[in-house]
Formats: sequence, C-alpha cells, structure tokens
Amino acid sequence: MGDMTATSARRVLLAAPRGYCAGVDRAVIAVEKALEQYGAPIYVRKEIVHNKYVVRTLEKKGAIFVDETEEVPEGSIVIFSAHGVAPVVHEEAAERKLATIDATCPLVTKVHKEAVRFAKEDYDILLIGHEGHEEVIGTSGEAPDHITLVDGPDDVKNVDVRDESKVVWLSQTTLSVDETMETVDALKERFPQLISPPSDDICYATQNRQIAIKQVAAESDLVIVVGSKNSSNSVRLVEVAIGAGAKDGHLVDYASEIDEAWLEGVTTVGVTSGASVPDVLVEGVLEWLAERGFGDVEVVQPMQESLTFSLPKELRRDLRAEAAAATSAGEPEAAAVAAEAEGSQR
Repeated sequence: MGDMTATSARRVLLAAPRGYCAGVDRAVIAVEKALEQYGAPIYVRKEIVHNKYVVRTLEKKGAIFVDETEEVPEGSIVIFSAHGVAPVVHEEAAERKLATIDATCPLVTKVHKEAVRFAKEDYDILLIGHEGHEEVIGTSGEAPDHITLVDGPDDVKNVDVRDESKVVWLSQTTLSVDETMETVDALKERFPQLISPPSDDICYATQNRQIAIKQVAAESDLVIVVGSKNSSNSVRLVEVAIGAGAKDGHLVDYASEIDEAWLEGVTTVGVTSGASVPDVLVEGVLEWLAERGFGDVEVVQPMQESLTFSLPKELRRDLRAEAAAATSAGEPEAAAVAAEAEGSQR
C-alpha cells in the first residue's frame, strides 16, 4: 500500500445496533437447545439463518441441514428455519411423521397471518420481495392464488389485478426500507386505492441497522458489512451505506476476505453486520483493522434494542415437562437447569 494518513487520524465507526436480532437469536438457540434436549442428529430444513459461520458451528454440534423435507428420515426431528415455510411443508412433515419445531421468526409469522387474512377477504396481495428468497416462498405459499410477487419498482409495470379497489401490499421483512417504499409509491401510482398492511412489514431490526449504518456511512470513506452473500438484509446494508454517502462498501463473511487495497487513502472505516451475524465475526474485523492502524473505535448508536422472543412452543413444552419430572424426582438442580433453558435468550 502507498503512504496513508497519519495513524492518529484513522478511526473506525462501529454501528449499533448490529448483528443478531431477536428472531435469529431465538432460531439459533432453538437448534442448540434441541441438540441438548433430544441429542444429535437434529435435522434443519434450509439454513436456520443465512450465515456460513453459524451453519458450520451448528453442524459441528450435530445439526444436519437439508434442502427439502423428503431428505429427513421418517420419524426424525426437523426444525424449520427463521425464514418460515409454506403450509405444504408442514403437510409434508406430517406425512413423514416428523416431529417439527417451528423456528420461524414471529415477525415473519405476522406477515403470513396477514396474507391469510387478506386472502380470505379476497384481496389481491402484492408481495414486495426478491424472487426465490425463502421468506417470499413461505409467504406466497400461504395464499398462492391471491399473491403476486413484485420484485422492485421496475416490476410494477408487469402487475395485473382483478379489482383495483381490493388490492393490498405486503413485503419481505428484510428489504431496504427505502427500496420498499419506492416500490410502494410506484404501486400507488398504478393502483390509487392500494391499501397498506396494518403495521409495517419491514422488521424492526432491519430498520434499526439501516438507520445506524446511514449515520455511520455519512462520515465513512469505506464501509465493511459483515454478513453472507445470501443474507438479504446484509446485502441491503451495503447498498444503504453507499446510498447514504459512503465512498466504498463491501460485504465479507470473515476478516480474511478484506482486501488491503480497500484501505488506500481511507481515514474512516464504518463497520456493521447483518441480523444473522454473531459478534465474534465483527470482533475479527476490528482486530484486523487495528493491526493496520485503525485502532480508534467509536460506537455510533442512534437507538437501543431490547426485544426478545420466547423459544418455539414445541421446545418450551418439552423443557417444562423435563423440569416437572425433575422436580417430582427430587432433583431441584436438574429442574432449575431445565427451567432456565426454557426461558434462555442470549
């Protein structure tokens, strides 16, 4: 690398909130607790969350990830990912006599319920999202005859509806807020009577991480987002950073993927991570930057997060039963461990 600005001028702006959201935390803990409660192997349909490191870590503990329900041996335990599944997947699992644990994020479940309700009222539902994304597939499966996918504002011209007075929009929870509203505005131009869902579909964590990186990006020469390429919300963070004024932005899974050439002429580096990224990966990036003179880290935190979700009901039921059995057997320590596991969140 060529000459850089004096070390004292180099700094890192670390966005907060970042990393694990409540839905991801719940899903990952669900796999860990299932392995502890029932023993390996535990099957997981699709990646539990879109992060390479998390998937590999759970595989080492005994989780087996499959693409389709038919790959799970009959009578086994299968966990559905945080992104949600269509009703047909539940039917497939029942046919194979699988014990299911549904780790769908409650905020995704909310969108599923909205789709079912509007379909019952015979609305045309315009689902804003990216074709092929697991969340979109799951939501579309709730009302396939009523849902039309709208993949961005350029896709609006291709939309047809039966009755312009009965049209509603829903969205994938992990999109960029700005991108979604641009699509909504385009839809409203075509369909002036378009109604909005009763509450914003973009999840709180997606919004908060985008707000934080916008603030960071405005002062950054370079933004590094930690996250996997199949993570929609992580990809969006790079786009939001560039749109908010960052001169350059890149998505990496690990610090080893950072190219030193990116630091050429850079004095301020913004760092954040997607909602499915454990903080250990961010720490690795901060260490990598510190070794290259970017040891001054300032946290930029425009808001706090405190939301948590309880574990899936199937797990809570069995953990409660274990605690009750341990209490009856006069094993208070075992009962306490089971009770703590039922209510645990990171």
